[in-house]
Amino acid sequence: MTATERGTRLADQSADAATMLAWFRRMRESEPVSHDEEAGVWHVFRHADVERVLADPGTFSSDFSSFMPAQEDVDRFIKGNLLRKDPPQHRKLRTLVSKAFTPGVVARLAPRIEVIADELLDAKAGADQLELVADLASPLPVTVIAELLGIPAEDRPMFGRWADSLVAPESQTSFIPNEDRTKAMAVVMREMNAYCLEHIRRRRTAPSQDLVSKLVAAEVDGQRLDDDEIIGFVGLLLAGHITTTALLTNVILCLDEFPDIAAALRADPSALPGAIEEVLRFRTPLAPSMRRTTREVRVGEHTVPAGRILLAWLASANRDERQFTAPDTFDIHRAPNPHLSLGHGIHFCLGAPLARLEVRIAVEKMLGRWSGIAVADGVEYHDARGIVGAKKLPLRLRWA
Repeated sequence: MTATERGTRLADQSADAATMLAWFRRMRESEPVSHDEEAGVWHVFRHADVERVLADPGTFSSDFSSFMPAQEDVDRFIKGNLLRKDPPQHRKLRTLVSKAFTPGVVARLAPRIEVIADELLDAKAGADQLELVADLASPLPVTVIAELLGIPAEDRPMFGRWADSLVAPESQTSFIPNEDRTKAMAVVMREMNAYCLEHIRRRRTAPSQDLVSKLVAAEVDGQRLDDDEIIGFVGLLLAGHITTTALLTNVILCLDEFPDIAAALRADPSALPGAIEEVLRFRTPLAPSMRRTTREVRVGEHTVPAGRILLAWLASANRDERQFTAPDTFDIHRAPNPHLSLGHGIHFCLGAPLARLEVRIAVEKMLGRWSGIAVADGVEYHDARGIVGAKKLPLRLRWA
């Protein structure tokens, strides 16, 4: 069985992180760009090639509408989704959204994030166990996003349910859009669209201090966001919680694997930002980034035809021996650390500062409360073909 055949089999079976890393290593050496006929995609594995793909939206498009059957609810939902737009539409949306979702807005959230994290952890006061995803890693980003958008507290459980549906496992590993998946997603999107549209219209008539009000008011060169574009950005923020959740689980998994580093961070929390960057590289939350070729293009030693889906494997690029010294070593002082986990080029993650802030605060709180945090039995992982991280992470706690 060739390396390509072994990779093809991954399209039909769940894969864990170790399996994927072994496959990436083989493919970087033997077939750094390869065609997977059975899955109907092209794979790109090396850092330089992945970076090139992400940096060239003219050739490697993020717009997959030509693959998707028309569906009113889905079309409305993705209208303002920056991740699925190319220039010039992407530039317009990103400029307007960035005017409202500024670094200052994110920085001012820190005190409230600390309060939310404390409240969630206080609920486990005195306990010797905690399930990280359900108790902290998922509710923290969802609550922050809901509050940021001005969603009433009584509606946040519904918001959380939508968030979970948007990042269901099948949506992370089914690389080619299909009618059945579109119909299933449309049910959730119809409900969420209607709710968000009503919320946006309320803010148009009665502005508040929340992000939706800022998005409604944002204007650049006479251009504003329409209601559907705001819905799309709200959906993007909501769906993005899964990578923040996965990142937080990955930090704890790494600290469990490397207890000396956990002790060093407990003694000096100022090293946490560097540690989080290394976790992003070492356990990349979103394994692939998908693109569509707009023209015939040479990638590596292959010519990829126009109109083909290409998977740029971020998790492989971040372990590329050509880019990183000792790539399989977890080094929180690695500098530089040019990982691609948050994207590259025009699609660099707009929510990256918020995700970093949430995870730093949450980990610092945990390290301060407990002198020992150990992973317990019963861990459940996402399918590593899509999301790398735990969807259930029981912890044993030792109080400081």
